[in-house]
Amino acid sequence: MTTMVRVPLTPEDRERGERLGALLRAARGDRSIGAVAAAAQISPETLRKIETGRIPTPAFFTVAALAAELGIELEALAGCGRTAGTEPAGAA
Repeated sequence: MTTMVRVPLTPEDRERGERLGALLRAARGDRSIGAVAAAAQISPETLRKIETGRIPTPAFFTVAALAAELGIELEALAGCGRTAGTEPAGAA
């Protein structure tokens, strides 16, 4: 039997998750967690955890579904993953 070991999150991972969660929460506006989660085909608890930074690295397809439902470009969400002072490749 194999045991999965969860690697502890770095402070940078937590910060990225908090930025992503804040952006998604702002985009959700007055819509309920349940309505947005259902439309994106994820559980309300998953969306709640993403918004609060408890899932700092959600699956790509989860983020893509939320972005589509909330009308956010994936490029805007990609900025959540960069730390201060870094730019995407080719931005210079």
